[in-house]
Amino acid sequence: QVLSLPIVVIVHGNQDNNAKATVLWDNAFSEIERVPFIVAERVPWEKMCDTLNLKFMAEVQTTKGLLKEHYFFLAQKIFNDHSSRFEDFQSRHVSWAQFNKEILPGRGFTFWQWFDGVLDLTKRCLKSYWSDRLIMGFISKQYVCKLLSAEPDGTFLLRFSDSEIGGVTIAYVIRGKDGSSQVENIQPFSAKDLSIRSLGDRIRDLGQLRNLYPNIPKDQAFGSHYNKEQTGKD
Repeated sequence: QVLSLPIVVIVHGNQDNNAKATVLWDNAFSEIERVPFIVAERVPWEKMCDTLNLKFMAEVQTTKGLLKEHYFFLAQKIFNDHSSRFEDFQSRHVSWAQFNKEILPGRGFTFWQWFDGVLDLTKRCLKSYWSDRLIMGFISKQYVCKLLSAEPDGTFLLRFSDSEIGGVTIAYVIRGKDGSSQVENIQPFSAKDLSIRSLGDRIRDLGQLRNLYPNIPKDQAFGSHYNKEQTGKD
């Protein structure tokens, strides 16, 4: 006999996401010497951060993991708490229900469904951009407004969509003649969109985008990701 890694048997592809959550939770948080199938219902948030980071790096095949500010955003999301400081979350515990049962407020999906969508999108379409640290990614729309509102016209950054599973959006600042600023968010791009035209080429197409936050000219930041345009009959 030998202990195997956890296995979930499914009968339809729509159960895949839930099965992955079960395997991840069991693999990360079960004790070796345990009653079969028994696993903690609540785990420290710090351990969850380590698990999400390892999963992200392994799935995307990158050496660039999650940062402190990413964990802060993820904590705000999973706990639905936007008033606590980063340190306040360190002593908290997160439950299986918060991870993969409860629907996020105002959304139609769970925290894990959303995070798994980000994983899939990054693995398929955004690996090189993430590895070059061109995507801020895990950041709230409110914090984006705070960062960009004081920046020059055309300053932009990239974040994972809050409202859609597996989407990346571009937020940029428009500055009026009177000096007032407005932050716009472009409709999120899905993996299907980015398979038709890459993120780098889409950024090149958008004339209103000038500098990647904080102050890197977009051609300098994304130039190596542009594709050579086809010319001639074909």
